[in-house]
Amino acid sequence: MFAHLYPSGTGRPSIPASRIASVMVLQTLEGLSDREALDQVRYNLRWKLALGLDLEDRGVDPSVLTYWRNRIKNSTTPTLIFDLARELINETKILNHHTKRILDSTVLVDAVITQDTMTQIVAQIKRVRKLIPALASVPLSDEIDYSRTKPAIDYADEDRINETLSILVRDAKTLIDRARALGYLGDDEDQTSDSPLGDQQLGALGLLGVVAHQDVELVDEERGAYRLTRGVAKDRVISTVDPESRHVHKSRKNYSDGYKGHIAIDADTEIITSATLTKGNASDAEVAKELLELEHESVRVYGDSGYSSMDLSRHLAEKSHSEVIKPRPLTMAVPDGYSVDDFVVTEATNDTPARVTCPAGHTVMISAKGRASFTKYCGTCPLRDRCTRSKRGRVMTFGPNHAYGRAQRERWGTEETQTAYRAIRPGIERIHAQMKRKLNGSKLRYRGIAKNTMHYLLLGTVWNLKVLLRNNLTR
Repeated sequence: MFAHLYPSGTGRPSIPASRIASVMVLQTLEGLSDREALDQVRYNLRWKLALGLDLEDRGVDPSVLTYWRNRIKNSTTPTLIFDLARELINETKILNHHTKRILDSTVLVDAVITQDTMTQIVAQIKRVRKLIPALASVPLSDEIDYSRTKPAIDYADEDRINETLSILVRDAKTLIDRARALGYLGDDEDQTSDSPLGDQQLGALGLLGVVAHQDVELVDEERGAYRLTRGVAKDRVISTVDPESRHVHKSRKNYSDGYKGHIAIDADTEIITSATLTKGNASDAEVAKELLELEHESVRVYGDSGYSSMDLSRHLAEKSHSEVIKPRPLTMAVPDGYSVDDFVVTEATNDTPARVTCPAGHTVMISAKGRASFTKYCGTCPLRDRCTRSKRGRVMTFGPNHAYGRAQRERWGTEETQTAYRAIRPGIERIHAQMKRKLNGSKLRYRGIAKNTMHYLLLGTVWNLKVLLRNNLTR
């Protein structure tokens, strides 16, 4: 099981990988730090029995856990422990003849503090100068005290903020331009073939370019003046300490920073069949394909509106899976007014183009670009107040997802579908809650997707082992 973790044939470390993997599982079960876990190995008789250790075994140093996490993370099998537990589950045959899979994601808070724009630029300029000695002597503006975490200015003065921001962006550009002049970067800020920079140094330069431009817009090119951009960048880096963490919106009101944990469970046994971790802004529907990748038989997939996607629906059909997925709520131009489903669409034929009929009975053609305009009828229409707020009248656009969305809402409208969804889908929420509360999984311990994915999969492993024990599968 662990031979591939030993690439050298000259010897074997004195600590078996299987024992360290077992310590990681017990550590996750009890929500302990590395030092606390190794104290349990040294003093707790139950741990010694579980690990097969002698009574006087003094354990190992806590740094060994860090070493082995990195070793597994960098191997060809970063999901090793979860995969071993999955093999055990398959041997028990507990999943045989169970074909209901529930998909869901949950927000996991990251282990770093979210930084504002200036803090990020200052921190990354200091890091680049530390990692690349040739850039440490590049002169920067003497108006910025880089010994501080953040410039000491009046943050109620917008002009002063933009002036300081402009200086920081210019200093960042100075470092990047100097790195390019030294042959460290190509024109597109990628590493050149003969660049002496390592991955860490190149990554630091790349991150500097990102944080120096993601929140700013150029005001005056001649003076090099910038200002803060209104709004938030689509894939905004929120911290230079953990560049892979992101803003997470599970709903319009539910907002946090961190990652998303995704799981697929069997509805009957509550076994986690697959799990992964992504950036906080990842699409649930895209991750669903990965969660179902190991399903070699047809299954019935249950999911909330986050999984409502024409692309996912086609993928499930190709794999012979069926779906019970809640459609996205319709947006209406007028509250409690007419939605797109109140308009009757007639598909195109050889003789006639596609048409759409409004609730008042007016019919118009749908253009080649999917546009249908009722403006010539809306002026005297008695139903106008329930249909549109536009002064011109109702104009609709029918995209490629329209037919899929309408068909999905029609399926969802049946009592049988909604009853099955309400009976099965909520079960996964309890598993998320117990993984967070009982296994201390609500906040991640590490930085970066790779290490946090290992931690999240360990949570899933512990949950699955508890389910096996609950079902008396002890051998």
